[in-house]
Amino acid sequence: MPKICLGIEGTAHSFGAGVVTSDGKVLANEWDMLKPAQGGIHPREASRHHSDLGPSIINRALSTAGISFKDIDLVAYSRGPGLGPCLRTTATIARTLALKLAVPLVDVNHCVAHIEIGCLESGFVDPVTVYVSGGNTQVIAFAGGRFRTFGETLDIAIGNMLDVLARTLGMGFPGGPIIETTAKEGTTFHSLPYSVKGMDLSYSGILTAAKRLYKEGVATQDICFSVQETAFGMLAEIAERALAHTKKEELLLTGGVARNNRLTEILQGVSERHEVRFHKVSPSLAGDQGAMIAWNGLLQFNAGRQIRIQDSHVLPKWRTDEQDIIWRQ
Repeated sequence: MPKICLGIEGTAHSFGAGVVTSDGKVLANEWDMLKPAQGGIHPREASRHHSDLGPSIINRALSTAGISFKDIDLVAYSRGPGLGPCLRTTATIARTLALKLAVPLVDVNHCVAHIEIGCLESGFVDPVTVYVSGGNTQVIAFAGGRFRTFGETLDIAIGNMLDVLARTLGMGFPGGPIIETTAKEGTTFHSLPYSVKGMDLSYSGILTAAKRLYKEGVATQDICFSVQETAFGMLAEIAERALAHTKKEELLLTGGVARNNRLTEILQGVSERHEVRFHKVSPSLAGDQGAMIAWNGLLQFNAGRQIRIQDSHVLPKWRTDEQDIIWRQ
């Protein structure tokens, strides 16, 4: 009988509960996202959202999966990286369930989980991964027992940059999808800072320059168009370098910003030039959700990793390249 894992995700503004079997079947993937009336995400408000809605989301996931709590073989939770108050609330829920159900508890790195759910869906074995979200922007590949960061943002993540820009332009939250729609109407490209520094990149200059264009009266659709082309072009450059360096044959796009179709087009072009396979995760698996935590929890548990309750403190700054990936050769 396949083992069943309940995965709990709550690193930032979303709380998710996923149910996945050890043979890779996603039985349920329920979640809810906090949408602030104004401004960005406040960690305390997000953690309150998780504690208020978490139990009902978990119950909904079990109902969707057609199982009860007694059918759960292990509980996995997002240990980091993320916002401290959100992580602590999520970990408390996971610990409580593991103790109550008397099942193993597994700690999962949120960033690694994004990669592994993409590999599950695509069938990829060893990709170069472009991981883009509200809190992270990294180009990653497996080497020497860990997921190594070949390039990353030196300041703000691309998703955060798009959200801040959207607020400046008077748009809603999350800003990325609105900017993508608006950019399709843009006809004039305005030069913005193209900040690639070796294998790393910087988005603060683009944001500052785009705000300046807005104050100067440049059309919103042209600002969105220019920002997307510049920001995505920078990502494509370091992804292309990583492919050339590693000689890997798969390119994976994952994370919340992976829903963007223009970014997909640009990276598809990179994959075609290098004659490698390309996959972007489906929208339901792109954002922060519990299915990826559950699947990664199963991978770790089957390789012999679980964590004691007394050791399960959260790691808000847990980097992608700080975990030994014991389930990969």
